[in-house]
Amino acid sequence: MTAPLITVFSAPKPFTNPHIASIQRNAIVSWTKLPDVSVILLGDEPGLAEICAELGVTHLREIPRSPSGAPLMDAMFRLAREASSTPLYAIVNADVILLDDFVETAKKVSAQSEKFVLMGQRWDLDQSDLLDFSAGWQESLRSKVKSQGELHRPAGSDYFLFPNSCYTNLPAFIIGRAGWDNWMIYHARKSGFPAIDATADVMIIHQNHDYSHLPGGQPHYKHPETDENIRLAGGRAVTRFTLLDTDKRLVDGRILPQKLDRARLWRRIESWPLLALNSARLSNMVWRFRKVIFIK
Repeated sequence: MTAPLITVFSAPKPFTNPHIASIQRNAIVSWTKLPDVSVILLGDEPGLAEICAELGVTHLREIPRSPSGAPLMDAMFRLAREASSTPLYAIVNADVILLDDFVETAKKVSAQSEKFVLMGQRWDLDQSDLLDFSAGWQESLRSKVKSQGELHRPAGSDYFLFPNSCYTNLPAFIIGRAGWDNWMIYHARKSGFPAIDATADVMIIHQNHDYSHLPGGQPHYKHPETDENIRLAGGRAVTRFTLLDTDKRLVDGRILPQKLDRARLWRRIESWPLLALNSARLSNMVWRFRKVIFIK
């Protein structure tokens, strides 16, 4: 039997809320249907052990946590590497459905570059029921997404795919809080390996949900532990990095320079002091200058 190409890992929420349980199950089952993929789920949240046993995926129960009980991401990355040795790794939010183009694209990109990080815009979809994974499910779901889904703006990232030589020393970010995904993009740009926007080639499907699983029902960027993530990332200038800061794009499997529209050009100007001069202060000054010009 051929060894897997990709280890997909995640730390799901508790399966106590029926809607969260349904969309997480849809996502995890979709990962198990992919060729050349090994799946690892981390944590001891209610219902997780049962679904791991049912689907036959690796379950790592013990993981260091933040004061609020959320898993720490440096431990997630380390434990995933220790449990599964594959050429590629992908951290994926547990409400995201993956399709075969995810693996096909990974093969094409890894054949062109030794180091990279792959990410892309997600498609948001209202999906409350369990999916039928019988023959033709991917084609049916793609059709539903095209007719009912909405492409999310290029802010926030729900997956990162990278070779095992990348992201070997992650800060102790708190999962489920804002900031860590921005750092992932910043780190690639600062380290000099391609940050690739694969939106054109990879359809990832985010199943919509509310924020009732977080304290006070507030979005993750309003959670107090987000401030800790921002501190660990290196400050606000770092956590402004989004898909607009990718320097490469993927089109029909080919890595190409990213197009510079107005928004991306401004981000290049704003981020240059930070990336080239290590000056967060100057980067912040440029950012505030743009706000004064364009936002009255």
